[in-house]
Amino acid sequence: MPRRWSALERDLRESRGPLIAGVDEVGRGPLAGPVVACAVVFPPDARAIRGVDDSKELDGPEREKLARRIRERALGIGIGAASVREIDRINIYHASVLAIRRAISRLPVAPHHVVIDGNPIRSLGIEHTAVVGGDACCHSIACASIVAKVTRDRLMRALAKRHPHYRWESNVGYGTPEHHAGLASHGITRHHRRSFSPVQLALALSVAPPAEAPALAAALQDVLQPEASP
Repeated sequence: MPRRWSALERDLRESRGPLIAGVDEVGRGPLAGPVVACAVVFPPDARAIRGVDDSKELDGPEREKLARRIRERALGIGIGAASVREIDRINIYHASVLAIRRAISRLPVAPHHVVIDGNPIRSLGIEHTAVVGGDACCHSIACASIVAKVTRDRLMRALAKRHPHYRWESNVGYGTPEHHAGLASHGITRHHRRSFSPVQLALALSVAPPAEAPALAAALQDVLQPEASP
């Protein structure tokens, strides 16, 4: 639990410089919407924020409250995103790297070093330290995760008002039964990731000749509700 600055963060401040940027991204798995990244830098003498934890372990109101506190105390915050079109063109991994790169570039202060959640990213082009599970053990990464999650959730709730059939206000683009039902009944939108299999099948079903529709519908159900292997 990152309730205090980790030993890694303290060591990096000593060895690399006082301004450490924590970076995380959210939204790799959804069927719709962008992937969003956040980079956050705190003053070197800042105290850890009570209650900060991996954003996936917090409920919505807690995240919103902590995001406000993080923005108040941070020296600088950068937000980056990669669009659905970019996700479909370069794949979700490279789109996530693009969002991270944009977030770091939009920081109003230049960090001395960057710590990211996950594995090292050779294509990032920025010297960094990668921490697997960093959002659960590094305070700055956990803060970045919270702000990224709050930012993306707000965007998906706004899009839900234009596209109410997919229940994005609650599932924020993930493949829930309600989202799958919307795909089956209303097809896809321009905010859906066409490179993702359930979306591809929903698109194929919408344009299929009548003779092929039953087979495609069965394939779509296999993806949405797979049965246990015999």
